[in-house]
Order: sequence, then C-alpha cells, then structure tokens
Amino acid sequence: MRDVADRAGVGLATVSRVINGKPGVAADLVERVNGAARDLGYRHDVTASSLRRADRRTGTIALVLEDVANPFSSLLHRAVGDAARAESVLVLTGSSDEQPERERELIDTFTLRQVDGLIVVPTGGADAELAAVRRQGTPIVCVDRLVELDQVDTVTVDNREGARAAVRRLLDLGHRRVAFLGDMASIWTARERHAGYLEAHAGTGAAVDERFVRREIRSADAAERAIREILGADEPPTAVFAAQNLLTIGAVRALQRLGLQDRVALIGFDDFPLADMLCPGVSVVAQDPAEIGLIAARLLLGRIGDPDRRPARHVVVPTTYIPRGSGEIPPGR
Repeated sequence: MRDVADRAGVGLATVSRVINGKPGVAADLVERVNGAARDLGYRHDVTASSLRRADRRTGTIALVLEDVANPFSSLLHRAVGDAARAESVLVLTGSSDEQPERERELIDTFTLRQVDGLIVVPTGGADAELAAVRRQGTPIVCVDRLVELDQVDTVTVDNREGARAAVRRLLDLGHRRVAFLGDMASIWTARERHAGYLEAHAGTGAAVDERFVRREIRSADAAERAIREILGADEPPTAVFAAQNLLTIGAVRALQRLGLQDRVALIGFDDFPLADMLCPGVSVVAQDPAEIGLIAARLLLGRIGDPDRRPARHVVVPTTYIPRGSGEIPPGR
C-alpha cells in the first residue's frame, strides 16, 4: 500500500479508503490510486484486513450441500450466493454426499478458514460437531432438514403434509395400489415423506401393500430398477409416489421404457428441469429452493450481526402441487 501511495502521490490513508471502497475521496484521486495499483499489480489482502478488524469478520460464509449437482441444491446455492453478494459476502461451497464424515470434514475445513457463518444441509450424523461449532461462536443455519440445536435456525418445507396431500390425490382418483420410492431412512426429509405416504392411506382407510414400498434408494438408476421390479409383480401398482427428484427421474425412465407412462400415474416430490416437457408432464410437489436459500441467508446474516440472538427460529416454507398430467392418470386406463 505504501508503494501504491508513493506512485500515486497520495497519503497511505487515501489508498486505504480507496482500496476498501470508503466514500469521501475525490474521483481524480480514486483513479490515480486505482491506476497505481494496476501498474504495480497490487491486490488487496482480504485475509490480512480481517485480522485488523475489531470484529475479526472475514466477509465469507460457507454452504454445505448434499450434492451441488442436484437441481434442488444448485438453486439453493444460487439464492444464497445472490443474497450474500448483496452484502459483499463471499460464499464457499462443498458437497457432503450424504456422508457424515464428509460433512464433519467440510465443517472443520470452513471453520478453520474463519468463515463468519455456516449454512448446512445436515446429514443427521454430525449434529454434535454443529453444536460444538455453534458454542464456539460461529452462527449456523440448517436447511432442508430439521435439527434441534441451541441457537441454530432451521428452514424446511412441510414434507409430511406435501407427501400426504399428493398421495391422497392418487387415492381420491381411485388408486388402491400406490408404490413408494424413498431415500435413506436416516434422512429427516425421507422419513417425513414416508410418514405422509402412510398417513394418506390411514386417512382414507386404504391398505399399504409393503411389496410396493422401496426405501434406501440413492440414485435414478436404482429407482428405475425398483420400478421395473415392482411393476413385474402380480397385481402391480397403478400409481407411484417418488419422494425425491432423482428417484422421480428413475421412475420416469422405467415407465417410458416399459411403455406405461400413460397408464401408471406418477407424482414426484421436488421439481426437476424439463419435467413439464415430457409426455405426459410430470406432476410434482414442488419446493421453492430459491426461497429457502434466501430465507436461510437472511437468517444467517442476521445471526452474524447478532450472534447471541435467541431463540432459534424454525421457518416452514409451503410446498405447491403442480398438476402436469402424470399425477392425474386414473386407474385402469
């Protein structure tokens, strides 16, 4: 900075104000300082600046997602990034791949880099680490899955009600054999959506045929194999509820390859790209990952500004059912 000041012919304080974007510096001086910085190849050392700040903030937050390649995660990531950028905050991101050890590794890595806060899609297996980091003073917001940790805010959707209402639609159409595809039972959202599937049946008096319930499915390929197996049974189901977007994609592939896309009803939980372009379009229980991300970012930035604010908040974002045709197929077509 002294080299820049000497080259621009200004004081060190002027360089500091220009580099840090402070007001009150004449336009010609700003141009001289920036020109000198460019000529000398000077780059502002943000890490060093944070060490001199009284609050020790680094202007960074971290986002731990399940899988950044998942459409839900990418939309959530974008919303958090947009909200953070408006506050001149940088977002660091990593994928846990639903592995608690990877989640713990990312939490440790980001906190060692002194991020100002964390937004986490928790696996459920690293809650002790989250609680420890929070006690040490780092603000945390958990999204998509509910956790009950002191001063940790959460943002979820009503997974159980969204699933219950979707399956109830199929039962009200006359379907009595509705298959279920679910993610790992260790995941809170997967448990809630399965509970909604069961509650819909209980509410109508319809029986659940456990032959058609498949859980612990982790990929579209596995979901496709499960649907092929289910539809090969005696008296196969006439409808399918897929409780995660990758599982819905697998179910679509199976139905299309079997030529049953117009005969077996399908509703998925979570929307996905081009779902409306298929024939028939895929009916879904849609979350709003952009709204979830925006709320989570605002909660975290608020916590950073007031770390000891109590109590923790749980914000529930409603789901929306989007009828596109696949979920409206009656039994016996």
